[in-house]
Amino acid sequence: MSHRSTGLRPSLLPFVSTVFAVVAGVGIPAATLHARQPAAATAEPEAAAELSVPPLPKGTPEQMLEFVEGLLPPKTQPRSRKEMMKYVGDVSRVSVEAADAILTQVKADNPIYAKAAKLKLESLMRLSQLGDEQAGNDLAAYAATLATSPVEELAMEAKRLGVVSEAQKMFAEEKFDAAPALVKKVAALLAANPDDQKTAGLVMQFCGALEQIPDGEQVAADALKTFGPILASSKDPRIQELGESFAGKLRLLTLPGQPMELKGDLLDGKPFDQKGLAGKVVLVDFWATWCGPCIAEIPNMLEQYEKYHDKGFEVVGISLDEEKDKVDAFVAENKIPWPIIYAGKGWQDPVAQFYGISGIPQLILIGRDGNVISTNARGEKLGKRLAELFKDAG
Repeated sequence: MSHRSTGLRPSLLPFVSTVFAVVAGVGIPAATLHARQPAAATAEPEAAAELSVPPLPKGTPEQMLEFVEGLLPPKTQPRSRKEMMKYVGDVSRVSVEAADAILTQVKADNPIYAKAAKLKLESLMRLSQLGDEQAGNDLAAYAATLATSPVEELAMEAKRLGVVSEAQKMFAEEKFDAAPALVKKVAALLAANPDDQKTAGLVMQFCGALEQIPDGEQVAADALKTFGPILASSKDPRIQELGESFAGKLRLLTLPGQPMELKGDLLDGKPFDQKGLAGKVVLVDFWATWCGPCIAEIPNMLEQYEKYHDKGFEVVGISLDEEKDKVDAFVAENKIPWPIIYAGKGWQDPVAQFYGISGIPQLILIGRDGNVISTNARGEKLGKRLAELFKDAG
């Protein structure tokens, strides 16, 4: 699925921990994840030196900070992903050691104190995501001690990471009954400063994770209802846009059982008439010519269209392209038989905006009564749904 960019770049690591997420969170180039390929040579290859982290040197707080900041990305390329992960873990441990040493040498009102405290928080987070359970416990405990810090930025960072730690535990243990309480905590953080991009990024990640909970539509919907108005109240235009997208996502999430409004102009410039779909089973396809997964869905859609069109099945495409000639060419070349709504506004397409479409293809199936049956009618799911709907069509 192809996704749009929100313009907000969350500083916190994703809740569902993966190797790639951990590495992305510490700013390591993706290329360093791949093992070196042995070069063809006639001579015996020289063994590559194993990545290692030097012990923490003695020095001033400034010198210790400079030392740990120079460890990532590594100076030499790792030979394997496993080696890279070990290196990241070792860097995180020596960073915690450096932070502890600095925190004993400077007072809380010193700017270096806040840097060291953030270093410790972030390093414990990395270790936690690498599977270090004790680091996760230490993170939660340390974040709690900083939550009342007089340094506002540090207190907010601690509160954010504290929530992330709780969320990671919830997802790891699959105890999703804790989700509503977490939503309240995150909402309180956001309400304290609706203009804070880091907290907005946390909200974005949190909602994305909630949407992945099995049968968690209601939890995700409640979260969107809670966060949307707070985001919309922000003075930051990018955060406001995120709030608007949440309102759309809520419409999409609650579409099943409800009618879907379609409007706009077709490729030939004529207005689309939704009334012509009355009594039909309709597949709405948000797509674009530049979207590989969208194009991969087309053969299956054409097959189903040929099989059921005469029985009352229709497809309506909504193109998120910005260049009409590319859409015209694709439709002609592939003999696309269904109508396509086209605004030429990309992700800013009015219908896509209204329903919070942030990834394509998004295929929505509507029943004969005009109400949405499914918001995920891709691949085999489409064929099975249509077979059920048309089993008595003769």
